[in-house]
Amino acid sequence: MVHFVGAGPGAPDLITVRGKKYLEEADVVIYAGSLVNPELLTYTKEECQIYNSAKMTLEEVIEVVEKAEAEEKTTVRLHTGDPCIYGAIREQMDILDEKKIAYDYCPGVSAFCGAASALNLEYTLPDISQSVIITRMEGRTGVPQKESIESLAAHQASMAIYLSTGMLRELSHRLMAGGYAEDTPAALIYKATWPEEEAYICTVETLAQVAEEHGIKKTALVLVGDVITHGNYQKSRLYAADFSTEFRQAKCGAAQAKKTQEERRED
Repeated sequence: MVHFVGAGPGAPDLITVRGKKYLEEADVVIYAGSLVNPELLTYTKEECQIYNSAKMTLEEVIEVVEKAEAEEKTTVRLHTGDPCIYGAIREQMDILDEKKIAYDYCPGVSAFCGAASALNLEYTLPDISQSVIITRMEGRTGVPQKESIESLAAHQASMAIYLSTGMLRELSHRLMAGGYAEDTPAALIYKATWPEEEAYICTVETLAQVAEEHGIKKTALVLVGDVITHGNYQKSRLYAADFSTEFRQAKCGAAQAKKTQEERRED
């Protein structure tokens, strides 16, 4: 059996309870050593065999899995964050399907969630943004043309941009070409939730400058959007006094609720 497990964004206590259990029970662990916090490996039992996939090819990873299966051992494939985002898990699963090796998938906390926690951020503020775009700049791995930074920036939604720290100057130009003003709030989160986490609020125009000032060259997430400065947003209707749900009835009329909301804004 193979368990694909999300390791979380960095802090070892942010792995899920289920993910930790799988690590504790594993006979073999193949972890993404370039990004996964090695402290997570302390959850494994003493006799567990540990492999660093950063030094392996896809074929070598599968070879280790096949050997473990032949010996009736349990394998954990430990990916950073949540494996569904830039985790390259589908290609592994397809091979396991071909070889009729059973597997499952344990989700994890993604880096864009860890980055939000660094800033106490809500990505979906009413009247500012109700969408989050997760994307990346093209590098050695291409990006479909219809998903260019410019076309996604045109939506003016909250953006979480992975794997682009080494191209920040170009990223800024392309975000502005897509419609973001140069003074649009942005943030650079280095190693979110790790002990060495750093978080800087800047603007779309100054992303590269801030990275250079703080020596950030990789392992950072870029956030873009007005939610970063969280000003001039509407409060959620869910908790409004005139809003009924299956759990409670509205406590006042719409006119009173509007007046209450206006008074809150003035405060």
